[in-house]
Amino acid sequence: MNCVCPIVFVFIFGELVFTAPANKEDKFLVHDLEVESFGAGTSYEYEDEPQEIKQAKLEEKAIPTFGDADTNHEIEHLRFIRSPTEEPEAEGPPVDMPTCLLCVCLTGSVYCDETNIDAIPMLPKETSYLYARFNQIKKVTVKDFADFPTLRRIDLTGNLITEIEDKAFSQLPNLEHLTLSENKLLRLPALPPKLRTLAAQHNRIKSNGIKRNAFKNLAGLEFLYLGFNRLDKVPANLPDTIRVLHLQHNNISTITDNTFCKPQDSSYIRERLTEIRLEENPINLAEYPNSYICLRRLPIGKPYFGRVY
Repeated sequence: MNCVCPIVFVFIFGELVFTAPANKEDKFLVHDLEVESFGAGTSYEYEDEPQEIKQAKLEEKAIPTFGDADTNHEIEHLRFIRSPTEEPEAEGPPVDMPTCLLCVCLTGSVYCDETNIDAIPMLPKETSYLYARFNQIKKVTVKDFADFPTLRRIDLTGNLITEIEDKAFSQLPNLEHLTLSENKLLRLPALPPKLRTLAAQHNRIKSNGIKRNAFKNLAGLEFLYLGFNRLDKVPANLPDTIRVLHLQHNNISTITDNTFCKPQDSSYIRERLTEIRLEENPINLAEYPNSYICLRRLPIGKPYFGRVY
């Protein structure tokens, strides 16, 4: 009996060994399989495979290689298509960008200096002060400033303006300060009724580009800067409110008794006109003594040495 038990135990154990199912991990060995046995869409992976390797495999399968040369060229081209989430390269502001994104808007003031705009931008209705200096503006139209009752100052210094439509500014009831310096103007447009300061020096304005009564009805005009232009005479009908008149570096060669004074009224005195600059004009001020009898101060003038245009 003692001999039979070991024999039975060995027999039963042997049966268990030969009939036990194989371990799942030993189901197949990768190196024993032929690559051709997997279809183009067949894939396999291990449960414990690192996530980085899995992601790399997915990206590799996303761009398969084909035998056709033209197809491979198209696929290679797709590698360089911008990702939908990638930021586009900056190419300057769009043409239709709102003014207050292109410029700076601060409680009624709009600053568009050195923004390379080539026209007056669309302004907020409450704009009181516009600064659009040193840009590429070439023309000012009536539509640019239509219906802006709050505008008090416009500064367009250092542009390329050659033309201003005649009523572009005259429709602004509260405009007091207008600066058009350093442009290419040949003529002045109609001016707004409450204008106090006009600065249009360093242009190409000639006397026939200023209407005879351009300043007559400007009852508040105080400062008129027209130096460095091409005027051949002092503008006519200057209002009594004028305090400073700059006409230096022009082509003025003569003045008359009526230029500043009223010969028929010996009591007439220009109380407020305290500064007239006429230096660097082809005029000898000593030849016109009666032209200054109504002035508090004589015009400023220096010897003329000739000009070159």
